[in-house]
Formats: sequence, C-alpha cells, structure tokens
Amino acid sequence: MPEPVPEPVPEPAAFTPVLSGFATALRQEGLAVGTGDLLTYCAAAATLDPTDLTDLYWAGSTTLVTKKDDLDVYDRVFRRYFLGDQDPVRELLKLSTQVGAQVDGAVLDVPATDPPDGDDTDEEAKLGLMASAAEALRHKSFGACTPEELAAVRRIMRRIRLTPPRRRTRRTAPARSGRVPDLRRTVRDAMRPGGDVAGLRWRRRKTRLRPLILILDVSGSMADYSRSLLQFAHSARRASGRVEVFCFGTRLTRITQPLGRRRPDQALAEAGKAVLDWEGGTRIGAALDEFTRVWGRRGLARGGVVVVCSDGLDRGDPELLATAAERLARQCHRLVWLNPHKGDNKDFRPSTLGMMVVAPHVDLLLSGHDLHSLEELAVLLPTLS
Repeated sequence: MPEPVPEPVPEPAAFTPVLSGFATALRQEGLAVGTGDLLTYCAAAATLDPTDLTDLYWAGSTTLVTKKDDLDVYDRVFRRYFLGDQDPVRELLKLSTQVGAQVDGAVLDVPATDPPDGDDTDEEAKLGLMASAAEALRHKSFGACTPEELAAVRRIMRRIRLTPPRRRTRRTAPARSGRVPDLRRTVRDAMRPGGDVAGLRWRRRKTRLRPLILILDVSGSMADYSRSLLQFAHSARRASGRVEVFCFGTRLTRITQPLGRRRPDQALAEAGKAVLDWEGGTRIGAALDEFTRVWGRRGLARGGVVVVCSDGLDRGDPELLATAAERLARQCHRLVWLNPHKGDNKDFRPSTLGMMVVAPHVDLLLSGHDLHSLEELAVLLPTLS
C-alpha cells in the first residue's frame, strides 16, 4: 500500500467567482458582508475543501455572519444559491478536478531533459511536463495503469464530489416569488404597520437530493477496474449521505457502512473483507434480482438514481437478468450503466448477451474505464432530475 501523500491546497483564485457570487447574494438579502469578510471566506474555503458543501456552509457561517439574527437568512440564501437552479456546484467540481489533476501531477515520475544550468525555464518546463502527464493520466484506462499511476489516480479521485439530482417535494418553504401565496406570512407582515398589506408573500416547493445507489461488479473479469471503482464509490459516499453501495460477483453484498470510513485505505480494506466472492464468477441477473426483491421492495431505490458498473459478462440465466433489469428500471428514477468495454467509442454497441439483454432498460450508458469518464458521470449526475 503506498504511503499517504498530504492533500494539496487548491488556489483560492479558482473558486473566487463562485464564492463572490454567494457574498453578493447575501448582500442583496441585507447582510453586511464586507470585502475583508469575503477574503477571509475565500481563504477558509481554500484551506478546507471548496467542493464540500458542508465545509462551505460552516466556513461562511463563521466568517460572513456577525449577528445571530442573520443565521436564518444566511441558511436560506445558502440553500437557494448552492442547491437551487443556478447550481454552481458543477462549476466547483470542474475547478476542483482541474486543480487536483495539475497538483497531483507532481507525484508522477516524469522524465525530462535537463536544460543548461542557470536557465530560468527549468522549473516551468518541469511543471509543464507534470501537468501534461496528469492530463494524460486522466484519459488512461485503469487496466493499463501501473501501480504508481493508479495511486496517483486515486489521489485525484478523492476530490471528485458527486452531487445527486434533486427532486421537488410536497412540502413548501418561504420564497421571494412563486405561484402559491403564503397567507399566514402576508397577514403577519400586514399586522405590523397597522393592517396595510405591502405585498403578497409566496411559498415554493422544497427540493431534496435523490438517493444514489452504486452496484459494482467485482468479479474476475472486472479485476482491472474494481478497486478504482470502489475508490470512486468511497468518494461518493463521503460526499453525500444519501449514497448506498453494493458489490456483487456471485452474490450481492452491501458495503455502505465500511465505505463510510474517513481513510480510503481503511474503508477499502474493510469493504474487501465484507465481500466474500472477490474476483470470482459473475451472476448479474441473480444479484440484480436479489436487490430488487430485498432492497427495492423496501423503497431504497424509489425515486433514486441507480448506477451499475459491470462489463455485462453474465454466467447466469439471461431471462432472469432481463426480468431483474426491467423491475429495477421501474423501481428507480434513472438507471445508469458503466461498461469499461465501451471506452471512448461513441458508436459502441453491446456485444455480450448480458448487455444486449439490459440495454432496453438503461437510460444512460457510459464507460467508466478511466478517470475522465468518471468525471463525466459526476458532471452529468445532477442533470438526471
């Protein structure tokens, strides 16, 4: 197991426009946010994780709010700005992965030609080679990476933050505009100046994250990709509380709790102990059938996004797989399938029997064979509403 490398701190300037927009939204609601407060907030966010909404929330609450009475306004503006229609979380994700790829390039052993002594371009050339190597690593298949390259990929992968799509609930909350009038708040505000109605108050429907369920194939045919996909699942589990993770080879195993560990190496080690059929045979139909009968009936996938990572090489009954895939598609909101054999081929057509059976029930087919494809999934996920 490689020694842990300290996490690099991203440049705060890359995230400043998003954080500055949040400060502007607070000012529009009446909070006194000065330039010095904004600079302190940017510095705090860069020291923490700028793509973690929990870190952003508490960093802003500490640096931008000076009165206890403003906490409710701050909470409302934060939810509207970071979780509303503008969705700057996707921009934060792109910035984080770009910065992480450039910084983690430093851990790669990049050969370079030594320029003459005293040449000022020495350091620039070396940094350029590192960034190029890191960018190339993002497009290199997991199965073709060396152990050192896989370690660098996993360090970059830790910065990926999956944001599940949101859905509207039946509950409502106060809003600046909308279609449903808030009569209670309107009357309450009118009583203060003596009964004069200054304007209608409105309510809007609340939104909440959809569940995200990852079902990973850890059979022998997926040996080149399974550990990297588990690392990706760990990042997803750490980013959102509404993430469930399952593994299957010849049997289905729930590993949500082991992947909740903070340290990736410890989480993956405990998950490996829980999975008894690691790198064994493949029974996709039986695994999906068990999920739909046991967990699906409990409502785990209701309204959620299910992501299945498998190459489709099934040794079980094709009719069982077809029935299970159809039932799973009905139970969830969207069914996404990651097949490493797809690669970068945009004209990919399923050739295995298992993939041909499940293809009619899949909403989105991606590859998941390299870091770039997983980043694409992270960007597309919030749009599957």
